[in-house]
Amino acid sequence: MIQLKNPDQIKIMKEAGRITGEALLVARDHVRPGISTYELDRLVRESIEKAGAKPSFLGYGGFPGSACISINDEVIHGIPSKKRFLEEGDIVKVDVGAFYKGFHGDSARTIPVGRVSDEAQRLIEVTRASFFAGIDQLKVGNRLGDVGAAIDGLVVANGFSTVKRYIGHGIGHELHESPDVPNYGTPGRGTRLCAGLVIAIEPMVNIGTETVRELSDGWTVKTADGALSAHYENTVALTGDGIINLTLIEKDF
Repeated sequence: MIQLKNPDQIKIMKEAGRITGEALLVARDHVRPGISTYELDRLVRESIEKAGAKPSFLGYGGFPGSACISINDEVIHGIPSKKRFLEEGDIVKVDVGAFYKGFHGDSARTIPVGRVSDEAQRLIEVTRASFFAGIDQLKVGNRLGDVGAAIDGLVVANGFSTVKRYIGHGIGHELHESPDVPNYGTPGRGTRLCAGLVIAIEPMVNIGTETVRELSDGWTVKTADGALSAHYENTVALTGDGIINLTLIEKDF
């Protein structure tokens, strides 16, 4: 069942979203060659806890980190490690959640490490643009198929592929709630959008095949062909007056 949120609940979720977004800014500002993914995770956790919240991911289903940190061909759910260090030219996906006053925020970015290839930079930009193509369709009376179709349409038009095995989700008291939010779909189909809906929209986009594989660690997901992947996510509330992007702190990030 979809749990619609009232204005007071959305107000709290905006605070959870702010804390989430600020933790991502901390990660961005510390991404550099030589830093470990463990250290990035520590900085994310510190930022969230200083704000009076709890990391949503820490212990979730047994996950050992406060952030999912995935490098290059890793799509999502990378485990922070003291043994993994960022290198010049990498692209790193940082996915963060914060739990505050009973509600979650969830957001992700793909961050270049130093100077990256033109193709990698374009992948990052198209993935971000696909998210905004999706929320352009997030209007009362539309359907989730309109959102997914817009995302996938932009991705495919740019020569990339949309991961279909993993999708976005509703969010609120629980980190993952109904409805499912695919990054693909058919216009005019799917759940009808109404005021009070709060969802995490998160396109995952690959340079090569959309097919992915899960590693034996039980978490990390990689592209099947070893090609680069990018991820962009925000928690967004739909109201009678339009949308509120709850986790977007800096408009260009």
